[in-house]
Amino acid sequence: MDMELVKGRHIGDIRLYALSTCGWCAKTKELLNTLGIEYRYVFVDTLPHREMEEALREVEKHNPAGSFPTLVINGEKAIVGFREAEIREALK
Repeated sequence: MDMELVKGRHIGDIRLYALSTCGWCAKTKELLNTLGIEYRYVFVDTLPHREMEEALREVEKHNPAGSFPTLVINGEKAIVGFREAEIREALK
């Protein structure tokens, strides 16, 4: 599964799993852009079926509910939903 790279200040492996139609996902992406952080993202709902299943398995490792947006920081910490203060704190 390919993820789009958004260039910025590299502070680790930041991955955003989102849906193309999700307003909270768009707000999370916009926040990351505002912070100038380098990150990768994927719109899970636009992936071919097999890749979508792979992406959902990845999301569920960090967020058993499988909800969006799911932001994964360095493969360890997951922030689920648009939690601006928590995202800002984690990406300082």
